[in-house]
Amino acid sequence: MTTDAPRPNPSPPPTPWGAIVRLLRWDKPAGRLILMVPALWALVLATGGRPPLPLLLIVIVGTFATSGAGCAINDLWDRDIDPQVERTRQRPLASRELSVKVAIAVTVVALVCAAGLALFLNPLSFGLCVLAVPVIGLYPLAKRVFPVPQLVLAIAWGFSVLIPWSAAADPPGLALPAWLLWGATIFWTLGFDTIYAMADREDDRRIGVNSSALFFGSKAPHAIAVCFALTAVMLFNAGLALQLGLIYWLTLAIAVGLWGQQSWKLLRRTLSRKAYGKLFAENVTIGFVLLAGMVAGGWSWP
Repeated sequence: MTTDAPRPNPSPPPTPWGAIVRLLRWDKPAGRLILMVPALWALVLATGGRPPLPLLLIVIVGTFATSGAGCAINDLWDRDIDPQVERTRQRPLASRELSVKVAIAVTVVALVCAAGLALFLNPLSFGLCVLAVPVIGLYPLAKRVFPVPQLVLAIAWGFSVLIPWSAAADPPGLALPAWLLWGATIFWTLGFDTIYAMADREDDRRIGVNSSALFFGSKAPHAIAVCFALTAVMLFNAGLALQLGLIYWLTLAIAVGLWGQQSWKLLRRTLSRKAYGKLFAENVTIGFVLLAGMVAGGWSWP
């Protein structure tokens, strides 16, 4: 005897869109915003606190496209390493949720989008965009051959200052404040990304890849404190060069206090992986506090 009971509908196959979002790290805004912050610093300071809306949109969208491409390139390089690291083993390529071909296609699309936006910039800014691409692409290789790969990342981050500044300046160029802001971004990035790397020290040591956290060893908290101190010095001198107003100096004082608090926590004890991630994310807030001071301070220019 047979029955005609309806069969359950098979579950629809999972779509790759969620995995693509995670490949680009758009599900983790802290890492995207912390790249956007120095770009906005440069744009605001180069325009006296009044950036033109079209250029502001180009910078914001370009940041998401470029950082997404960088994350995808990183995961392509590390697809056989990430499964061995607790923090990264669920990434789409590490878990084989996405294929290499799809990841390459996503990377190309992101880079094409970034290149299309760069076409709206002046020749100097476009040239800086071109120079940034090999640095972004080679950063994942640096951890295999260079003892402080976070420095390579910091140099890549530095382009996020130079490109908007040169695009907004009239005439196009890179004045002394731009280089001071570039230096601040280099040291800030090296500091907060060393914090990020401290969560992976045991995995990185076991696998045999380099990181600034391993390079500095027990002195990593001291190195981070020095990086934050140098960041503050660079921002102090940029403020003097641009004659920024009182609100900027107040926000810089707040940032210095928060960096000091982070350094104190790192110096006192070993933290959990989650705690290192929290300290890293706090730098996004610090960056936006400084941005607010730059906007308000720029309005008081003579």
